[in-house]
Amino acid sequence: MPGIQTITSAANPLLRDVRRAISRGERTAEGLSIAEGFHLLEEALRSGCEVPVVLASEACRETVERQVRGLSSTRVAVLSAPLFQSIASTETPQGVMALVRMPQWSTDQVFRGASLVVVIDGLQDPGNAGTIVRAAEAFGATGLLFLKGSASPYHPKTLRASAGSLFRLPFVAGLDAALAKATLRQHRVGVYAAMPFAPERRQATATDFVRRCAIIVGSEGRGISKELYGLGEDVVIPTTGVESLNAAVATSVLLYEASRQRREAGRLQARQERAV
Repeated sequence: MPGIQTITSAANPLLRDVRRAISRGERTAEGLSIAEGFHLLEEALRSGCEVPVVLASEACRETVERQVRGLSSTRVAVLSAPLFQSIASTETPQGVMALVRMPQWSTDQVFRGASLVVVIDGLQDPGNAGTIVRAAEAFGATGLLFLKGSASPYHPKTLRASAGSLFRLPFVAGLDAALAKATLRQHRVGVYAAMPFAPERRQATATDFVRRCAIIVGSEGRGISKELYGLGEDVVIPTTGVESLNAAVATSVLLYEASRQRREAGRLQARQERAV
């Protein structure tokens, strides 16, 4: 049975730390990420992440205790409904908030194997960033780079939008443009920059995503940063009736196309091997 603690004061040091982390969109002083909701708690546990503390409203106490039963390293802190509401970042909180120690990844893990890497370059909306992470896992990306000036992967909204993918998919955050360029060159990957539609640019279906590669996605306002522009080939998604797509949607389409090409290449190779 995990340890149980009741917190009654809004001035409790743990709650102050949690409020500060949420307001800044970062981790707590102990390096823990704020994961709100039952789904993220389940995903963190399923992914093998350490969950030192779970904050639970009184109404959710029994449910949370059942979820963490047998985890001697996890303690449950019980709060009244109004106190829980005062720290939650969502308008209608579910009454559970996990403090998760996320894995620490290296760039070698991000670029492992048949690399398919997403480089988030200045995209500041955490909801879009989290959606990209979710799509990256769904379509077989090997990892992500979050450049400086981009939404933090530790932001509670990024975590929520990723639906737990950030607990499993390797990523490295905080790189500046110069280091990102050096990293891409060091790992010898093809580089594609997602760009708005223009006839002279290569369309996604004509792009070789089978090779080891990275896709750079910039902010919707300014696009790819000048430091990274021209590093690789520009890639566009043909559209009808609209000038461009939301950054997360566009990245999802490109990742799907990469997944499709790689599946086709795998099937072709399998047929060739059977024919030998």
